[in-house]
Amino acid sequence: MLAALQRGVKGGKWHSLIDKVFRLDTLALGWAQVEKNAGAAGVDRMSVERFAQARDRYLAELAQALQDGSYRPQPVRRVYIPKGKGRRPLGIPAVKDRVVQAALKLVIEPIFEHEFEPRSYGFRPGLGCKDALREVDQHLKAGYCWVVDADLQSYFDSIPHLPLLAKVARRIADSRVLELIQYFLKQDIMEDMTRWTPTSGSPQGAVVSPLLANLYLHELDVEMRQAGLVMVRYADDAVVLCRTREEAEAALTRMRAWVDANSLTLHPDKTHVGDCRLEGHGFEFLGYRFEAGQRWVRKKSLMGLRDKIRTLTRRNRGDSIEGIIASLNPLLRGWFGYFKHAHRYTFSSVDGFVRRRLRAILRRQLHRPAQGHCLRDHARWPNAFFASLGLFTMSEALRFARQSRCGNN
Repeated sequence: MLAALQRGVKGGKWHSLIDKVFRLDTLALGWAQVEKNAGAAGVDRMSVERFAQARDRYLAELAQALQDGSYRPQPVRRVYIPKGKGRRPLGIPAVKDRVVQAALKLVIEPIFEHEFEPRSYGFRPGLGCKDALREVDQHLKAGYCWVVDADLQSYFDSIPHLPLLAKVARRIADSRVLELIQYFLKQDIMEDMTRWTPTSGSPQGAVVSPLLANLYLHELDVEMRQAGLVMVRYADDAVVLCRTREEAEAALTRMRAWVDANSLTLHPDKTHVGDCRLEGHGFEFLGYRFEAGQRWVRKKSLMGLRDKIRTLTRRNRGDSIEGIIASLNPLLRGWFGYFKHAHRYTFSSVDGFVRRRLRAILRRQLHRPAQGHCLRDHARWPNAFFASLGLFTMSEALRFARQSRCGNN
């Protein structure tokens, strides 16, 4: 396939792909990805661990069903995960269906990946959030400070099926593969005792959804590039970086026209144009807020971290302080690793919050009042006390990171 991508295929279309999907080695690779990602069971309640116990038999059954055309995916189990002050719907396919989707993605992803624009970063091999943030940072420093902050309203739930399938069919002529994609788009959704068939959208949680979502927006990426505009996109999160207000407003007009023509919607309250050099006119992208020449952690990201810290540091938690610190450290390290380019005040604030939570636990363990005596607590359990127990401290990590950069220079 890779060789054919370089040479080009007849008519620009791929005619025989289903045999590559149902090959046992492709399904085995798909299973390896599903096993690595783990996750919950679908409507059939089969867990990843249970599938693993009879892996060879289940893969052979899937291969046979795909080959003879009898394969049909099971309904998707609808669950909700927290998102800001509300909840976001998530679809959990059955493990067997996740395996088939992973195999399908392995086969068709190279075809579309070969054409995707370099400023599309979401859910692509070898690319990630940090690459997108680096691109944004470079253009801001180069003077592209007028920014269109575009928010596609309920994007994954509103992708129209027929236009999406038409975009797939421009490159894939294998009717069996097109049918398989349609099955996944039309999978019934089950929530409690309710079951329905979606008429639009690609469920978040499905293995193949990010690829299809990128494919639907690919033409927008191309149009913006051909217009000479710098649009950096991560899935449905996009910013257009411009040098002037006029250019930014024209970019928003162009984007709005494309979005309307393709049955999507820009969020009326979350889409705006602003000069991010001015306080109060910044924009948010991938967890950061860019404003007045600084890069801050956006409020939702910071509040999300604090909520996780609260969960791990409940005052009635029965573990030792060493055990609690051991459970906190991976969270703190991971969060710092992503947000280490934010304003330094963020990290001292988080460090102080963590130590206050830990002191409250120690105070409770000594059966002391829950409030008051902060100075006494600080004297009894100073910052050095927690450092001696191995608590990861973001301020120290930032200091070491800066020393390392200076040393390398």
